[in-house]
Amino acid sequence: QVQLVESGGGLVQAGGSLRLSCVASGLTFSGYAMGWFRQAPGKEREFVAAIKWNGGNTYYADSVKSRFTISRDNAKNTVYLQMNSLKPEDTAVYYCGADNQYLSSYVPKGASQYEYWGQGTQVTVSS
Repeated sequence: QVQLVESGGGLVQAGGSLRLSCVASGLTFSGYAMGWFRQAPGKEREFVAAIKWNGGNTYYADSVKSRFTISRDNAKNTVYLQMNSLKPEDTAVYYCGADNQYLSSYVPKGASQYEYWGQGTQVTVSS
């Protein structure tokens, strides 16, 4: 049974930082591309960042580029999202997703392309 468990969300003031973690189990983590998405109330789930199965390539939405950093530790089955200079518009539920892309150079950026999802963690940025 595959499980993705996010943590690290919370309430932070604008300009602050948070580090999200997503721990995976029940899959061969090192063979999966991992992505972070977010969903605000009344909006669709949107791409935030993604990382190749071996950590060799990373991708970001324009809205978070230079502020957020995605990384992974395959020995710990964990993907991280370091979020700096947070803005009120970053407020959302953040989800991690996993998609089997072992030995592939492709990293999906669409929510529908991800096979597994976590339950999400709330991030609230106050102004």
